[in-house]
Amino acid sequence: MKKYRLMTPGPTPVPESSLLTLARQVTHHRTAEFRALHQEVLEGLQEVLQTKNDILLIGASGTGGMEAAVMNLIRPGSKMLVLASGKFAERWATLGDRFGAEVVSYELPWGEPFEADEVARILDEDPAIEAVYGTLCETSTGVGHDVEAIGRVVQERDRLWVVDGISGAGLMECRTDDWGIDILVVGSQKALMTPPGLAIVTVSPRAWKKIETVDQRGFYLDLLAYRKALKTFDSPYTPPRSLIAALAESVRLLREAGIETVWDNGRRLARATRAGLERIGFRMAARRPADALTTAYVPDGVDAKRLLDRLETRFGLKLAGGQGPLSGKVIRIAHMGQIDQLDIVSALAAIELVLVEQGHSVQLGTAVAAAEAVFAEGEESD
Repeated sequence: MKKYRLMTPGPTPVPESSLLTLARQVTHHRTAEFRALHQEVLEGLQEVLQTKNDILLIGASGTGGMEAAVMNLIRPGSKMLVLASGKFAERWATLGDRFGAEVVSYELPWGEPFEADEVARILDEDPAIEAVYGTLCETSTGVGHDVEAIGRVVQERDRLWVVDGISGAGLMECRTDDWGIDILVVGSQKALMTPPGLAIVTVSPRAWKKIETVDQRGFYLDLLAYRKALKTFDSPYTPPRSLIAALAESVRLLREAGIETVWDNGRRLARATRAGLERIGFRMAARRPADALTTAYVPDGVDAKRLLDRLETRFGLKLAGGQGPLSGKVIRIAHMGQIDQLDIVSALAAIELVLVEQGHSVQLGTAVAAAEAVFAEGEESD
């Protein structure tokens, strides 16, 4: 009997108290009880996401929230700038094409971070661009983009700043209002420690003004319908009530810990994971690594798929492989969800053991010692 150890960058481990809410009997959503629950989770999310803007809960994956952020904001023929350097950032461009936008791409090789100065140059040269679409954490590469600096240059030029924060917000520092984010999209199944099925979308007053001028092409993803229902903390359509209850519990836990503390813990887990992997020959795929996950190239001679398969069959440890051009070349380890220091240490120990089993030269305990040194250093400074 193996314990299943989930350390993929989504879905992530869910706290037991949140899981237990899913076992309760389903109740009706057109009630005062649900409206109170809805209000509680929205107010909690405002604290976690550092915003006073409206927050909408949509029964969908994070991709549903991304689609809503394009179709409600961009008219056919309008220009949108996409910051594309990974699989999920490229999804913004795909959505723009589907809804008839003229997509302008600032493309970089996978693993590279965007520069705010270059975003400013593109916007200055093309005043017709209405909105910039980017990513907080590119899950395919492990890059954490400088959302704050980019947001500053976007706001200075009076454009809209739309950010995919699906896999980072809730663990990585993300100050929605201070960083000028007009629409932030988050998924329930990542740093927010809830099962998949909820898209969280924050909308600024500036974004609402723009949305009000766009002919709506959708029904279920019409954000104006969600805003109307929000006046009474209701939902325009049947909401996934049980998931919202689980999210409410996970948000309570994040607030009890303190979001600044959560961010600091994420940084420490990330530093320890990188230190451990680098000590045994792995190389980071991201030039500006995110705190939500680590994406690392396997050492020469190591078969990434074979390594991942054996980690799962021997230890029940589920990590993720690469996507697109990184397929078969990297492993991805999450630090988000209910993942702690012992999870990181045990994952590194498992990687060492499997590498030795497969005939690779690794001194057992090396990666573990490097990670422990980071954790010990953190404890001394606390």
